[in-house]
Amino acid sequence: MNYPDSHDVIIAGGGPAGTSAAIQLAAFGARVLLVEEKKFPRAKLCGEFISPECLTHFKRLGVLDQMTSAGGAALAETVFYSRRGHRVSVPSEWFGSGASALGLSRSEMDDKLLKRAKEAGVVVMEQTHASGLIQERGSVLGISAKNADGVKEYRSLLTIDATGRARALARHIATQVARAGKQQPKTAKHPFVAFKAHLENARVARGACEIYFYRGGYGGLSSVEGGVSNLCFIVSADEVRLHESDPEVVMREVVMRNARASYTLAQAHASTPWLSVSFERFGPRTLTPADGLLTIGDAASFIDPFTGSGMLMALESGQIAAEIIGRYLPRLRHAQGSDLPEFETLARDYRTAYSRGFNSRLRFSGLLRRAAFVPLFAETAMRLFGTSARLRRRLARATRQQTRVLSEPLTAPGESPRSKGLHR
Repeated sequence: MNYPDSHDVIIAGGGPAGTSAAIQLAAFGARVLLVEEKKFPRAKLCGEFISPECLTHFKRLGVLDQMTSAGGAALAETVFYSRRGHRVSVPSEWFGSGASALGLSRSEMDDKLLKRAKEAGVVVMEQTHASGLIQERGSVLGISAKNADGVKEYRSLLTIDATGRARALARHIATQVARAGKQQPKTAKHPFVAFKAHLENARVARGACEIYFYRGGYGGLSSVEGGVSNLCFIVSADEVRLHESDPEVVMREVVMRNARASYTLAQAHASTPWLSVSFERFGPRTLTPADGLLTIGDAASFIDPFTGSGMLMALESGQIAAEIIGRYLPRLRHAQGSDLPEFETLARDYRTAYSRGFNSRLRFSGLLRRAAFVPLFAETAMRLFGTSARLRRRLARATRQQTRVLSEPLTAPGESPRSKGLHR
C-alpha cells in the first residue's frame, strides 16, 4: 500500500478498548493510527469501577504503576442494595487473587493509557473526528478524519471501531445497507438514559462500591480520587421526561426511592457538571460490519454496568482483536488490503474468539438485569443470595469468563517497540 498517510491499522476511539488494542498492535510491529474526538484528559460517563482483573491488563500494557499511584480508592467489596434495603456483598478478592478493585476516574485512566500508546509508537490524533469511511469494492480501506485543519483521508489494511456505544463507523455501514435495500435507516429508540457526576458529601461506605436497584433501573456509587464519589445511574427515558430531564430531580425522585441510596445521597451535591447519554440496548452488536472493519469495546457489545466488568471487557476485547490482527498482519501486508479471503478468515477467527470469551457472560448478565428490574423477584433473590457466600461467588464468577491474558508486559516500562526493533 503506497498511499501517503497509510497505516496497517486505524483505530477510532481512545478509550480503554482502543488504546489497549493500539498498544499491543504497536508491540507487534504494526503501524497504528489512533484518532480521538476529544482532547485528553476529559470526563467520561462511566461507573469508574476498575475490577481487580484489570490490573493484570495494566501490567501487560505497561501502566500498572501509573494507575495504582494516581490516588484512586481501594474498593474491597461491592454491596448490592434492593429497594427496601436488603444487602448482598461480593468481595473484590473473589476476582483478583486477593486484590482490591480500584475507583479511578476515566479522566485519569484514559489519559494514562493514551500517553502509553504514544510512548509505544502509536500515532495519536486528538480532537479529530472519524467522519467517514474509505470504501472500495465493498471493503473498508481507511477513514476520512476531520479536525481544525480540515478533512483528510487515511488509508489502512484494517480499521477498528472503538467509538463506544455511538458505533460511529459501524453506523455508516448500517446506513449504507439500509439505503441499498431502499429502506429508510432505522431510527433507534433509546429507552434508557444514564447520568453521571462526581459528588461531595455522599455517605458511601469506606472501601465499598454500592449498587442500588429501583424500579426500571439501577445506579452505582463509589469513591474515586480527590476525596469525591462517583455516582452513575441508569433510568428509563420515560422517567427522565417525567422529571423534565433534570438529573438532580431524577436522582431524588427515582434513585433515592432505594432505601440505602436515600441515606447515602441525602446530603450529597454534584461537584462536576452532570453528564448524560441515552442508549438503545444492552448486549452484543455486529463484530465485523464490513470487510476490513472490526468493532471492539462497547461498539461490539454493551454489558450491564452493575456486573462491574465493563472496563474488563473493553481491555479484553482490545487484546483479542490485537492478537488476531497480529497473527494475520504479514499476510495482510502481502495482500495489500484487497478483499481477499485473508480478511474473511481473520474476521471468522475474531468472531469465534470473541464469542468464546464474552457470549456466556453477556447472556447471564442480561438475565440478571431482567430479574433485578422486577422488584418482588429482586427482593426475594437478594434474601436468597445473602444466605450463601458460595452461591454469591458462583453467581459473580458467571459474569466473568476468563480470557487468556499475557503474563508479561508487552515491552519493558519506558521502552518503546521501536527500541526493540518491532516497529517497521
